[in-house]
Amino acid sequence: KCRTGPLDIVFVIDSSRSVRPFEFETMRRFMMDIIGNLDVGPNATRVGVIQYSSQVQNIFSLKTFFTRAEMERAINSIIPLAQGTMTGLAIQYAMNVAFTTQEGARPLHKRIPRIAIVVTDGRPQDRVTEVATQARNAGIEIYAVGIQRADMNSLRAMASPPLEEHVFLVESFELIQQFGKQFQDKLCGVDMCVEREHGCQHSCVSTPGSFYCECNPGYRLNADGKTCSPIDACADGRHGCQHHCVSVRGSYSCRCRAGYYLSQNKRSCIMIDYCSFGNHSCQHECVSIPNGHYCRCRSGFTLQPDSKSCRATDLCNGVDHGCEFKCVSTEGSYHCVCPEGQQLQADGKTCSKCGAGHVDLVMVIDGSKSVRPQNFELVKQFVNRIVDLLEVSPHGTRVGLVQYSSRVRTEFPLNKYHSADEIKKAVMDVEYMEKGTMTGLALKHMVEHSFSELEGARPLSHNIPRIGLVFTDGRSQDDISEWARRAKESGIVMFAVGVGKAVEEELRAIASEPVEQHFSYSADFTTMTHLVENFSLNICPEEGKGETEIRSPCECEALVQFQTNTVAILQSLTEKNILWARSLAQMTARLEDLEKQIANKK
Repeated sequence: KCRTGPLDIVFVIDSSRSVRPFEFETMRRFMMDIIGNLDVGPNATRVGVIQYSSQVQNIFSLKTFFTRAEMERAINSIIPLAQGTMTGLAIQYAMNVAFTTQEGARPLHKRIPRIAIVVTDGRPQDRVTEVATQARNAGIEIYAVGIQRADMNSLRAMASPPLEEHVFLVESFELIQQFGKQFQDKLCGVDMCVEREHGCQHSCVSTPGSFYCECNPGYRLNADGKTCSPIDACADGRHGCQHHCVSVRGSYSCRCRAGYYLSQNKRSCIMIDYCSFGNHSCQHECVSIPNGHYCRCRSGFTLQPDSKSCRATDLCNGVDHGCEFKCVSTEGSYHCVCPEGQQLQADGKTCSKCGAGHVDLVMVIDGSKSVRPQNFELVKQFVNRIVDLLEVSPHGTRVGLVQYSSRVRTEFPLNKYHSADEIKKAVMDVEYMEKGTMTGLALKHMVEHSFSELEGARPLSHNIPRIGLVFTDGRSQDDISEWARRAKESGIVMFAVGVGKAVEEELRAIASEPVEQHFSYSADFTTMTHLVENFSLNICPEEGKGETEIRSPCECEALVQFQTNTVAILQSLTEKNILWARSLAQMTARLEDLEKQIANKK
């Protein structure tokens, strides 16, 4: 048996018409004798056989059989082609097909010798020099075996150097079997790993006339061809470890940072749920973090110094209190209060009304694209919560709605609906306009159309207060100063509500005097909807002609109450701390003016 390492051997057999049948049988025997002395197998020596004449026929490839018995059966079943002698074509086939990895040849980087044994009895009918050179350059070692009439020059043109070791001429077919034993010795030779000082760090692999070094699994051969280095399997970055990759002898394993454990896929990491251990002692909620946990209190509570227990803080911001006017937090509880002049009802939430004043209220809402659809729905809720605080009727409060963006649209005029339910339904049906922010154009529309008698505003002679509430979330794209001034000069009490990127300078220009009591700002849409519950419009109309007149002191009291409520409302909406001294002075001046008006009417 051959003592060298694995080989990839392909027999290239001449079956032209010049080879007589009994001579071809001798060639069969030659192949089987050599195979019989090889250690064949998928990880040892692999063998393939092709025959040629005027064409090339693959008998079996390097990947077809891995036992000598199977190979011998296939060799015995060969039927000679009995045509011409196209040796060059056969060598080209061996190079382009037989010695490819698809046909079973081991990859070149494994350094397993590729050996072609060409057996022929005549002169080639095609050129072999060029194709044989290409085959040798491709790493194929060619042995040329000529019998009887073979042309020595052609054999030398095919064979690999040194020629004295790769060219053989046998005088007759009868001698080829005897030659086979000599060829076997030439092919196998001595075990170079035993005979020489190879210097391989891990293992030595013997090949005919030479050897090469191999490394153990998990190592790669260094440039010196002898020593080995560990393979860093993490270095290529394809390991897929979420946290850390640890290289281990050509392989790798994933590890997690402290506070995490490795999941079932052995790559991703899952944070340890320290709260699930059940020993956190948190009064309300436990929150897991890497390497531990912390306690968290529910909304309306504050974590105590022990970092575990919770204590109630501002319950009005943490619960749905339901107070009609205002919620006041106390330690661990809360209660509802009503405006001055009204009393808390038995339900502890609603307030008794002395008698609501009548107003014409037009709300002008921003429908520009910066508002966004989800926030526009919050704006509609804002409008409806204001409507909830009004007593809507044909002879009471009337409400109109205008939406604007790059253009202005009346959603419904003051005389369209006569109940709060109708108005609220119409508000929810309003469609979002999007596009620009033409606040000045909207103010013009409100002054010229919305407060006209044609659209339901009651005559000025009726002394029904006209109130305009402008909502916006950004800077106007046109000038607002002229129509803001005209609105106030025409007797409209202007309120300005800004959210998000609204400009304070524009809000102040829109608002009536005193400005601090007529404009408000909220950082975002969600807080705006919570603040509106303190917005209650109660107005005592002045005595006048027509359908409105003073009927009781209670109505006159409402005039005073309106000012008080407005101050409280705008303070909540803006979340600003207005000095009480300044507010009191402004309120006193306004009340004195109103008292003079009442006195003059009488």
